[in-house]
Amino acid sequence: MKLLHTSDWHLGINSRGSVSFEQDQIFFIEEIIRIARDKQADGILIAGDIFDKSIASREALTLYDEKISYICGELNIPVYIIAGNHDGAERLSQCNELLKKSGLYIAGALKAAPYVVNQGDVDIYLLPWISTDKVKAVYPEKSGEIASMEDAYRVVLDEYRSQFEPGRTNILVAHAFIANAKTSVSDKAAEVGFATMVGTSVFEGFDYVALGHLHGPQQVSDTIRYSGTPMAYSFGREEAQEKSITIFDTESKELEIIPLPQRLKRTTLKGTFEELMAADFDEKIVKGYVRLEVTDSFVGLDLIAAFRERYPNLLEISGKSFENEDARITMTIEEFEQADNDPETVFLRYCEDIVEKAPTEHILDMFRRAERGLHK
Repeated sequence: MKLLHTSDWHLGINSRGSVSFEQDQIFFIEEIIRIARDKQADGILIAGDIFDKSIASREALTLYDEKISYICGELNIPVYIIAGNHDGAERLSQCNELLKKSGLYIAGALKAAPYVVNQGDVDIYLLPWISTDKVKAVYPEKSGEIASMEDAYRVVLDEYRSQFEPGRTNILVAHAFIANAKTSVSDKAAEVGFATMVGTSVFEGFDYVALGHLHGPQQVSDTIRYSGTPMAYSFGREEAQEKSITIFDTESKELEIIPLPQRLKRTTLKGTFEELMAADFDEKIVKGYVRLEVTDSFVGLDLIAAFRERYPNLLEISGKSFENEDARITMTIEEFEQADNDPETVFLRYCEDIVEKAPTEHILDMFRRAERGLHK
């Protein structure tokens, strides 16, 4: 079997300024479909976070329905999905037994019995996002053994490993944070609690572990891989990442990494106002998603209007702070444009960038009272 491994589509995601990435998502899904067809994939593994929110938007649900129906119904390629931490587990797995007849296998919330799909001599185990509390509730007889996320994974996967049969290839699809794996700016949910990290040893025994959760494609060990997001969702590290999908051959145990083109490239550009306006950048950069770091100017609406003539897909801009010329404040274009209507957002961003910590509720209350006083 050839299994195509992808993850973290985050359908319905918007930029911090509410710019929709729907066209980018349509683009990469169609690329994945093309690859699956050309490579004659026998199945597609989606390792969690197919949606960006637990209650997905109508547009995200429509896109999901259209593309997954085409893959399973028209191409007759089975799809194996697990719920990630962004997905609504119960909603995602509605009508699961009925969907199996169409070749769509979905593991929503963790159950005591392993969710395993038998395909010839291959067993595909689907392990959704878990928590220590969830594992304790599902395996109460083991609750005393669970003091960490790593303990929780070991309890669950020991149960899975007990189902192994000689001579069969065992695939695991999971959504997890592996210790020492590389994160990106858009991996905020993963970085919030490092207590969720687990070591590679919990996955021993599986011939291939198809992981989701971290957004950078990376090989963790010979048998463990993150496919990463199919598109860059943040600036910084993701700008340099080559996005890809992975194809695992269950017979040869070999991996093939296939690059995914990006509809629009992400780039951070730095310089003075004149340098950024006059620079002769490649057309892919100028027309792509851009973050500007302006070194000599305060950022205002006139400056943004000028930059937008040059960079039509400008998403973020960083400029000098009025309060401290040595400090910088970064905001999305929409946040700057809405500053007069939403001063609290500007204040919060200021605290993040300049003070480097979120304001307390007391400070926020003082700000709100001061802001109200200006309009009396």
